[in-house]
Amino acid sequence: MAFDTWGPQDLTAPAKQKLPEVPVQRGMVLEDVQSGWVGEVVRVEKSGGMHIVSLEDRRGKTRSFQLGFGFLLEGKAIKLVPPAPKEAAGAVPAGRTASGSVKVHGHRAQVAKASRIWVEGKHDAELVEKVWGDDLRVEGIVVEPLHGVDDLKAAIAGFGPGPGRKLGILVDHLVPGSKESRIAAEAMTVPGAAGNVLIVGHPYVDVWQAIRPKVLGIPSWPDVPRGVDWKTGILTAFGWPHETAEDVGLGWQRLLGAVHSYADLEASLLGRVEEVIDFLTAP
Repeated sequence: MAFDTWGPQDLTAPAKQKLPEVPVQRGMVLEDVQSGWVGEVVRVEKSGGMHIVSLEDRRGKTRSFQLGFGFLLEGKAIKLVPPAPKEAAGAVPAGRTASGSVKVHGHRAQVAKASRIWVEGKHDAELVEKVWGDDLRVEGIVVEPLHGVDDLKAAIAGFGPGPGRKLGILVDHLVPGSKESRIAAEAMTVPGAAGNVLIVGHPYVDVWQAIRPKVLGIPSWPDVPRGVDWKTGILTAFGWPHETAEDVGLGWQRLLGAVHSYADLEASLLGRVEEVIDFLTAP
Protein backbone atom coordinates (compact mmCIF):
# COMPACT_ATOMS: atom_id res chain seq x y z
CA MET A 1 0.00 0.00 0.00
CA ALA A 2 1.43 3.36 -1.03
CA PHE A 3 0.84 6.22 1.36
CA ASP A 4 2.12 9.08 -0.81
CA THR A 5 -1.41 9.97 -1.93
CA TRP A 6 -2.46 10.77 1.62
CA GLY A 7 -2.24 14.48 2.44
CA PRO A 8 -1.95 15.78 6.00
CA GLN A 9 -5.60 16.79 5.94
CA ASP A 10 -6.66 13.16 5.80
CA LEU A 11 -5.50 12.54 9.35
CA THR A 12 -5.48 15.99 10.93
CA ALA A 13 -8.78 17.44 9.73
CA PRO A 14 -11.31 14.61 10.00
CA ALA A 15 -14.25 17.00 10.22
CA LYS A 16 -13.73 17.83 6.54
CA GLN A 17 -13.74 14.23 5.42
CA LYS A 18 -16.76 12.45 4.02
CA LEU A 19 -15.52 8.96 4.64
CA PRO A 20 -17.88 6.04 5.25
CA GLU A 21 -18.47 5.28 8.90
CA VAL A 22 -17.91 1.59 9.57
CA PRO A 23 -18.80 0.03 12.96
CA VAL A 24 -15.86 -1.95 14.31
CA GLN A 25 -16.32 -5.73 14.47
CA ARG A 26 -14.24 -8.61 15.77
CA GLY A 27 -12.56 -10.36 12.85
CA MET A 28 -12.39 -7.23 10.69
CA VAL A 29 -8.92 -6.76 9.14
CA LEU A 30 -7.74 -3.14 9.27
CA GLU A 31 -4.65 -1.11 8.46
CA ASP A 32 -3.58 1.87 10.55
CA VAL A 33 -2.34 4.41 8.01
CA GLN A 34 0.08 6.27 10.26
CA SER A 35 2.00 3.22 11.47
CA GLY A 36 1.29 0.78 8.64
CA TRP A 37 0.15 -1.80 11.20
CA VAL A 38 -2.20 -4.42 9.70
CA GLY A 39 -4.19 -6.73 11.91
CA GLU A 40 -7.43 -8.41 12.80
CA VAL A 41 -9.75 -6.82 15.34
CA VAL A 42 -9.53 -9.03 18.43
CA ARG A 43 -10.88 -6.67 21.10
CA VAL A 44 -12.83 -3.42 21.44
CA GLU A 45 -13.07 -1.68 24.79
CA LYS A 46 -13.86 1.69 26.30
CA SER A 47 -11.08 3.29 28.29
CA GLY A 48 -10.93 6.84 29.65
CA GLY A 49 -14.01 7.80 27.67
CA MET A 50 -12.44 6.57 24.40
CA HIS A 51 -13.10 3.44 22.37
CA ILE A 52 -9.92 1.43 21.81
CA VAL A 53 -9.48 -1.29 19.21
CA SER A 54 -6.79 -3.98 19.44
CA LEU A 55 -5.38 -5.32 16.16
CA GLU A 56 -3.51 -8.63 16.05
CA ASP A 57 -1.10 -9.09 13.13
CA ARG A 58 -0.28 -12.35 11.39
CA ARG A 59 2.57 -13.01 13.83
CA GLY A 60 0.20 -12.86 16.79
CA LYS A 61 1.42 -9.47 18.03
CA THR A 62 -1.18 -6.92 19.17
CA ARG A 63 -1.32 -3.12 19.13
CA SER A 64 -4.13 -0.81 20.27
CA PHE A 65 -5.52 2.24 18.51
CA GLN A 66 -8.22 4.81 19.17
CA LEU A 67 -11.31 4.54 16.98
CA GLY A 68 -11.88 7.27 14.42
CA PHE A 69 -10.07 8.32 11.24
CA GLY A 70 -6.82 6.94 9.85
CA PHE A 71 -7.87 3.35 9.07
CA LEU A 72 -8.04 1.42 5.81
CA LEU A 73 -10.53 -1.39 5.21
CA GLU A 74 -9.82 -3.38 2.03
CA GLY A 75 -7.54 -0.54 0.94
CA LYS A 76 -10.20 2.16 1.33
CA ALA A 77 -10.16 4.95 3.90
CA ILE A 78 -12.90 4.76 6.53
CA LYS A 79 -13.92 6.28 9.82
CA LEU A 80 -13.97 3.49 12.38
CA VAL A 81 -16.85 3.95 14.81
CA PRO A 82 -18.03 2.02 17.90
CA PRO A 83 -19.95 -1.22 17.31
CA ALA A 84 -23.69 -0.99 16.85
CA PRO A 85 -25.50 -1.81 20.12
CA LYS A 86 -26.71 -5.37 20.53
CA GLU A 87 -25.42 -6.42 17.15
CA ALA A 88 -25.86 -10.14 16.63
CA ALA A 89 -22.65 -12.16 16.60
CA GLY A 90 -21.49 -12.74 13.06
CA ALA A 91 -24.16 -10.45 11.60
CA VAL A 92 -23.33 -8.88 8.25
CA PRO A 93 -23.35 -5.05 8.38
CA ALA A 94 -25.87 -3.39 6.07
CA GLY A 95 -24.45 -2.78 2.61
CA ARG A 96 -21.77 -5.45 2.92
CA THR A 97 -21.35 -8.99 1.72
CA ALA A 98 -20.63 -11.94 4.01
CA SER A 99 -16.91 -11.43 3.31
CA GLY A 100 -17.08 -7.85 4.58
CA SER A 101 -16.76 -6.28 1.12
CA VAL A 102 -18.92 -3.36 0.06
CA LYS A 103 -22.00 -4.81 -1.65
CA VAL A 104 -22.23 -3.98 -5.36
CA HIS A 105 -25.78 -3.13 -6.42
CA GLY A 106 -27.10 -3.57 -9.93
CA HIS A 107 -24.05 -5.57 -11.04
CA ARG A 108 -24.63 -8.76 -12.98
CA ALA A 109 -22.34 -11.71 -12.35
CA GLN A 110 -19.54 -11.94 -14.88
CA VAL A 111 -19.16 -14.84 -17.25
CA ALA A 112 -16.73 -17.27 -15.64
CA LYS A 113 -13.09 -16.55 -16.42
CA ALA A 114 -10.49 -19.18 -17.23
CA SER A 115 -8.83 -18.70 -13.84
CA ARG A 116 -10.02 -20.91 -10.97
CA ILE A 117 -9.86 -21.39 -7.23
CA TRP A 118 -9.26 -25.01 -6.29
CA VAL A 119 -10.02 -26.27 -2.80
CA GLU A 120 -9.57 -29.74 -1.36
CA GLY A 121 -13.16 -30.88 -1.09
CA LYS A 122 -16.87 -30.15 -1.24
CA HIS A 123 -17.03 -28.73 2.28
CA ASP A 124 -14.19 -26.29 1.55
CA ALA A 125 -15.98 -25.16 -1.61
CA GLU A 126 -19.28 -24.65 0.23
CA LEU A 127 -17.62 -22.58 2.95
CA VAL A 128 -15.79 -20.36 0.46
CA GLU A 129 -18.97 -19.93 -1.57
CA LYS A 130 -21.03 -18.98 1.48
CA VAL A 131 -18.65 -16.25 2.63
CA TRP A 132 -17.02 -15.04 -0.60
CA GLY A 133 -19.61 -16.09 -3.20
CA ASP A 134 -20.91 -12.56 -3.89
CA ASP A 135 -17.38 -11.26 -4.44
CA LEU A 136 -16.40 -14.16 -6.68
CA ARG A 137 -19.45 -13.77 -8.92
CA VAL A 138 -18.61 -10.11 -9.43
CA GLU A 139 -15.07 -11.15 -10.45
CA GLY A 140 -16.18 -14.13 -12.54
CA ILE A 141 -14.07 -16.59 -10.51
CA VAL A 142 -15.29 -20.17 -10.04
CA VAL A 143 -14.46 -22.40 -7.04
CA GLU A 144 -13.88 -26.08 -7.78
CA PRO A 145 -13.26 -28.97 -5.33
CA LEU A 146 -10.24 -31.20 -5.95
CA HIS A 147 -11.30 -34.08 -3.67
CA GLY A 148 -7.75 -34.38 -2.38
CA VAL A 149 -4.31 -33.13 -3.43
CA ASP A 150 -2.38 -36.38 -3.92
CA ASP A 151 -2.44 -35.86 -7.72
CA LEU A 152 -2.06 -32.09 -7.59
CA LYS A 153 0.92 -31.97 -9.96
CA ALA A 154 -0.96 -33.89 -12.65
CA ALA A 155 -4.08 -31.79 -12.12
CA ILE A 156 -2.14 -28.55 -12.61
CA ALA A 157 -0.44 -29.93 -15.72
CA GLY A 158 -3.84 -30.88 -17.11
CA PHE A 159 -5.19 -27.40 -16.42
CA GLY A 160 -2.36 -25.77 -18.36
CA PRO A 161 -1.72 -22.57 -16.35
CA GLY A 162 -0.48 -19.44 -18.05
CA PRO A 163 -1.10 -15.70 -18.35
CA GLY A 164 -4.87 -15.14 -18.12
CA ARG A 165 -5.32 -18.73 -16.97
CA LYS A 166 -4.31 -18.76 -13.34
CA LEU A 167 -4.91 -21.08 -10.43
CA GLY A 168 -5.26 -20.24 -6.75
CA ILE A 169 -5.18 -23.41 -4.64
CA LEU A 170 -6.19 -23.67 -0.98
CA VAL A 171 -4.74 -26.74 0.76
CA ASP A 172 -5.68 -28.20 4.16
CA HIS A 173 -2.91 -28.73 6.74
CA LEU A 174 -0.24 -26.95 4.71
CA VAL A 175 2.47 -26.69 7.36
CA PRO A 176 6.27 -27.11 7.08
CA GLY A 177 7.36 -30.73 6.83
CA SER A 178 3.89 -32.09 6.10
CA LYS A 179 2.97 -34.37 3.20
CA GLU A 180 0.91 -31.51 1.81
CA SER A 181 3.90 -29.13 1.77
CA ARG A 182 5.96 -31.66 -0.22
CA ILE A 183 3.09 -32.15 -2.69
CA ALA A 184 2.75 -28.38 -3.12
CA ALA A 185 6.47 -27.90 -3.75
CA GLU A 186 6.51 -30.65 -6.37
CA ALA A 187 3.37 -29.27 -8.04
CA MET A 188 5.01 -25.88 -8.56
CA THR A 189 7.59 -27.48 -10.89
CA VAL A 190 4.92 -27.91 -13.58
CA PRO A 191 5.76 -25.81 -16.68
CA GLY A 192 3.78 -22.57 -16.56
CA ALA A 193 3.10 -22.77 -12.83
CA ALA A 194 5.60 -20.08 -11.82
CA GLY A 195 3.78 -16.77 -11.64
CA ASN A 196 0.46 -18.33 -12.67
CA VAL A 197 -0.22 -20.71 -9.79
CA LEU A 198 -0.45 -19.79 -6.12
CA ILE A 199 -0.69 -22.56 -3.54
CA VAL A 200 -1.59 -21.43 -0.01
CA GLY A 201 -2.93 -23.29 2.96
CA HIS A 202 -4.25 -23.20 6.47
CA PRO A 203 -2.91 -25.19 9.43
CA TYR A 204 -6.11 -27.14 10.17
CA VAL A 205 -6.58 -30.87 9.63
CA ASP A 206 -9.91 -30.05 8.01
CA VAL A 207 -11.64 -26.84 6.97
CA TRP A 208 -14.27 -27.48 9.67
CA GLN A 209 -11.73 -26.21 12.18
CA ALA A 210 -11.64 -22.82 10.46
CA ILE A 211 -14.99 -22.07 12.08
CA ARG A 212 -14.38 -20.25 15.34
CA PRO A 213 -15.33 -22.45 18.31
CA LYS A 214 -17.27 -19.65 19.99
CA VAL A 215 -19.62 -19.56 16.99
CA LEU A 216 -20.57 -23.14 17.89
CA GLY A 217 -20.82 -22.38 21.60
CA ILE A 218 -17.76 -24.47 22.54
CA PRO A 219 -14.44 -23.37 24.11
CA SER A 220 -12.35 -25.27 21.56
CA TRP A 221 -12.56 -28.01 18.97
CA PRO A 222 -12.53 -31.50 20.55
CA ASP A 223 -9.35 -33.58 20.38
CA VAL A 224 -9.68 -36.64 18.16
CA PRO A 225 -7.59 -39.70 19.11
CA ARG A 226 -5.01 -40.96 16.62
CA GLY A 227 -6.39 -43.61 14.31
CA VAL A 228 -9.93 -42.19 14.42
CA ASP A 229 -11.32 -40.47 11.33
CA TRP A 230 -11.28 -36.78 12.23
CA LYS A 231 -14.79 -35.88 11.10
CA THR A 232 -16.22 -39.00 12.73
CA GLY A 233 -14.41 -38.15 15.96
CA ILE A 234 -15.77 -34.61 15.95
CA LEU A 235 -19.35 -35.71 15.37
CA THR A 236 -18.99 -38.35 18.09
CA ALA A 237 -17.72 -35.73 20.55
CA PHE A 238 -20.70 -33.52 19.71
CA GLY A 239 -23.07 -36.43 20.27
CA TRP A 240 -24.33 -36.19 16.68
CA PRO A 241 -25.00 -39.10 14.28
CA HIS A 242 -21.70 -40.14 12.72
CA GLU A 243 -21.91 -43.64 11.26
CA THR A 244 -22.60 -42.91 7.57
CA ALA A 245 -21.49 -40.48 4.87
CA GLU A 246 -24.95 -38.95 5.10
CA ASP A 247 -24.42 -38.35 8.83
CA VAL A 248 -21.17 -36.53 8.06
CA GLY A 249 -22.87 -34.42 5.40
CA LEU A 250 -25.73 -33.47 7.71
CA GLY A 251 -23.27 -32.67 10.49
CA TRP A 252 -21.37 -30.36 8.17
CA GLN A 253 -24.58 -28.58 7.19
CA ARG A 254 -25.29 -27.90 10.87
CA LEU A 255 -21.82 -26.42 11.26
CA LEU A 256 -22.06 -24.40 8.05
CA GLY A 257 -25.42 -23.05 9.18
CA ALA A 258 -23.66 -21.36 12.11
CA VAL A 259 -21.47 -19.33 9.72
CA HIS A 260 -22.97 -16.00 8.68
CA SER A 261 -19.96 -13.92 7.72
CA TYR A 262 -16.17 -13.74 7.70
CA ALA A 263 -16.30 -12.79 11.39
CA ASP A 264 -17.25 -16.40 12.17
CA LEU A 265 -14.03 -17.79 10.64
CA GLU A 266 -10.44 -17.93 11.86
CA ALA A 267 -8.06 -15.27 10.55
CA SER A 268 -5.66 -17.93 9.26
CA LEU A 269 -8.27 -18.99 6.70
CA LEU A 270 -9.51 -15.47 5.93
CA GLY A 271 -6.06 -14.24 5.01
CA ARG A 272 -5.32 -17.13 2.71
CA VAL A 273 -8.60 -16.88 0.77
CA GLU A 274 -8.18 -13.12 0.37
CA GLU A 275 -4.61 -13.72 -0.84
CA VAL A 276 -5.86 -16.13 -3.51
CA ILE A 277 -8.61 -13.74 -4.68
CA ASP A 278 -6.09 -10.88 -4.91
CA PHE A 279 -3.73 -13.11 -6.92
CA LEU A 280 -6.42 -14.07 -9.42
CA THR A 281 -7.88 -10.59 -9.84
CA ALA A 282 -4.66 -8.55 -10.03
CA PRO A 283 -4.35 -6.62 -13.32
